[in-house]
Amino acid sequence: MAHWELLDSLEELRQLAHTAGADVIETVTQKLNHPTAPYYIGKGKAEEIALLCQQHEITSVIFDDELTPAQGRNLELLLSKKVIDRTQLILDIFAARARSREGRLQVELAQLQYLLPRLTRMWGHLSRQSGGIGTRGPGETQLEVDRRRVQERISRLKEDIQGVRKVRTTQREGRLRRRWPLASLVGYTNAGKSSLLNRLTGADVLEENKLFATLDPTTRQLVLPNHQKVLLTDTVGFIRKLPHTLIESFKATLEEVELADLLIHVVDISHPEYKEQMDAVKKILEELGAAEKPMITVFNKIDQLSNPSMMEREIGNIANSVVISARFGLGMDNLIHVLETQLATWRVEGCYYLPPSESALLAEIHRSGHVIDLHYDGETAIITAQIPTELAKRLSPWDNYQQNFISTK
Repeated sequence: MAHWELLDSLEELRQLAHTAGADVIETVTQKLNHPTAPYYIGKGKAEEIALLCQQHEITSVIFDDELTPAQGRNLELLLSKKVIDRTQLILDIFAARARSREGRLQVELAQLQYLLPRLTRMWGHLSRQSGGIGTRGPGETQLEVDRRRVQERISRLKEDIQGVRKVRTTQREGRLRRRWPLASLVGYTNAGKSSLLNRLTGADVLEENKLFATLDPTTRQLVLPNHQKVLLTDTVGFIRKLPHTLIESFKATLEEVELADLLIHVVDISHPEYKEQMDAVKKILEELGAAEKPMITVFNKIDQLSNPSMMEREIGNIANSVVISARFGLGMDNLIHVLETQLATWRVEGCYYLPPSESALLAEIHRSGHVIDLHYDGETAIITAQIPTELAKRLSPWDNYQQNFISTK
């Protein structure tokens, strides 16, 4: 890892600690070819950290990578302090910020999957005896009980989350009946996705200058100037070293990304490492199987740059990209135009002759399309509208050309 990558990762860890409510007192680094098996860091460095903890009355030590169960146990014994790794810190933030039942279920599942191989560490203070009948200590007995309980709870949570997916499937079927495209806002945490959703739709999603300010997804309807309706979904922010268990647990939420018709990748252009953040998002999208979806890249926070025009020239060759400030509304007209262009294939314009028996189709045109003209010839409704392509296929028996063909035979 390059030196600047190390510093950037540690700064991000500092922000995560701040989001979790901690005050960072000291930062320690060590150059090693690879982590050591017992302590992740060298024993001498671990003893140095133990001394720092005593001098500054530090209560917790946070590591910027995931520790093995053995490393965590050894470090806690040596430091006599609570030891937290990056994964555990992110899980703690998620647990504090989950508001919906779905979010709480997903966080608990990720926490238990992280906890299961570390239960031995929790019972390390109890007695241990050699194995065999009649020789098992109370800690080992309780450990087995706890493992079974955790495994049972994991199974129950997976069932509950599967129920959440069924509800989402039902909601998605309702969206498909309306034939509205779904655009998912994705991006690095704190890039401004919630601010953009609020700016576009008038939603009131929490905006906060902290990592993972938004955890539970929010979906709002947007009607573009050309009358195209689209559903915008604000998703949980991504981050480098995002725990795999967390991605797996949040699959029900991230289905909105997997099944989106269009991705809107929001980038904090003011961040000095915005390119690396973009790469981190792309890697997670690849893991979700969504990297090849149509995408608009939205470079946000242009108002925080000292020379915006220079940055606009630098990113100007990126396809389907716009530069905006969601906070002040700068560049929103350009974004709306790109949205209309990207979603143009979702609708076609046609004229249809509908008899009274097809009143349900007439209602569906009003519901999912944009009516340009409607008049009647006797009881026949003659309607000109822009409608989703799938609906146009079902309306083909009543289109204007078909009617003219029948009348000339």
